[in-house]
Amino acid sequence: MTATLVKEAPPAPPAIAERARRRRRRGRAVALLFVLPALLLLGALVVYPVLFSIGRSFFDASGTRFVGGGNYAEMLHDPATLKAVRNTAVWVVVAPALLTGLGLVLAVLVEKVRWATAFKLLLFMPMAVSFLAAGIIFRLAYDEDPDKGVLNAAVVSVHDAFTGTSAYPTARAREGQGLNAGPDGSYRTGTSLSPGDTVALGLVGVPPKDLPAGAGPAYPAAGRKAAPDEVRGVVYLDFTPGGGGKQGKVDRRESGLPEMKVEAVRDGRTVASTTTASDGSFAFPGLESGSYGVRLPAANFAPPYEGVSWLGPLLVTPAIIGAYLWIWTGFAMVLIGAGLATLPRDALEAARMDGANEWQIFRRITVPLLAPVLTVVFVTLVINVMKVFDLVYIIAPGPVQEDATVLATQMWLVSFGGGNNQGLGSALGVLLLLLVVPAMVFNLRRFRRSQR
Repeated sequence: MTATLVKEAPPAPPAIAERARRRRRRGRAVALLFVLPALLLLGALVVYPVLFSIGRSFFDASGTRFVGGGNYAEMLHDPATLKAVRNTAVWVVVAPALLTGLGLVLAVLVEKVRWATAFKLLLFMPMAVSFLAAGIIFRLAYDEDPDKGVLNAAVVSVHDAFTGTSAYPTARAREGQGLNAGPDGSYRTGTSLSPGDTVALGLVGVPPKDLPAGAGPAYPAAGRKAAPDEVRGVVYLDFTPGGGGKQGKVDRRESGLPEMKVEAVRDGRTVASTTTASDGSFAFPGLESGSYGVRLPAANFAPPYEGVSWLGPLLVTPAIIGAYLWIWTGFAMVLIGAGLATLPRDALEAARMDGANEWQIFRRITVPLLAPVLTVVFVTLVINVMKVFDLVYIIAPGPVQEDATVLATQMWLVSFGGGNNQGLGSALGVLLLLLVVPAMVFNLRRFRRSQR
């Protein structure tokens, strides 16, 4: 008995196509199953809030009355919102440009540093600090009190090193004791003096512990006689420790005030000047006969230099931008450094062989070749600064919060920070979204073009 082998015919072309379609449908179903959790999160955390905010922006503060475009009209006429738009524009123009420029310069310079990796790590470390912590750090650094704020401590130290400071900012003359206050803060004797006269100028308001080191008793100086051609005197602290003594007279236990500038004045002009000795004594020798007055210039009583008001209305926005630069400079440098590492070295070497210097190579070769990377960094930073909130809210003190506000902080203040108008806050959120979307679209298109 013999078996007959029968060869099966191949499946018809429609059957093959149907099987391929089933495989594709199964692949799509599996892919959708894996993507579904991400899509649900994206819808719950992004899509739904955006749609809800757009709808909420057409209702009043209570959310019950439809106002149409009323919130948008109010937003465009609100001075605080207009200031927030202006400050946001300053951030968008200044911060990304400075960061991109600093990142480019540092990336080029780091290539020539021996410890390049350690230097990059050092500059990138602020990225690990949260915006909250960075805001607290810079709030303290910008403090106006030189004893707390490190920046003002440095500014005051430099200022005092070149200009000096008054030793008696709290000193004042005792009323009715021979010294009259001038409109400029100086003091002058009320009676005229002639050569051969002596005068005692008593001041109060100086704590004994704040007297300069080396200040001596004023009593011996008060007993010295003046020569016929001089006016002599003593500037002293009219205060006796422990009580006692008589006002307007130099007591044995009262201290002289050294380093006090004293001027002899005649007919409104300063004819002589000197500085008191350690016991507060002074003398103007060689004076011609006539009437003179003795003046203590206002510089003796000038308040100490307190530094710069970094968080005042004028400087608060630049100060916060400075804190932002400290955080993000490392980010820009690392990204640009990565692009710099991919540049064709033969083009740079050819330029050097042709006699181009480093500046010419940087300007005509390095920067043009890095243009795509610089654009990506710049646009990414633009998107980021439009959403800045933490630094502005933490660093700016309450009185100048409105002067530093940006759209993100204004949206929060209007919605939850006391305004309780979530309709207007939603309108501000929609405005911020409309401003961010073009930059995001530009960045995505640029990324796709670079991939192709």
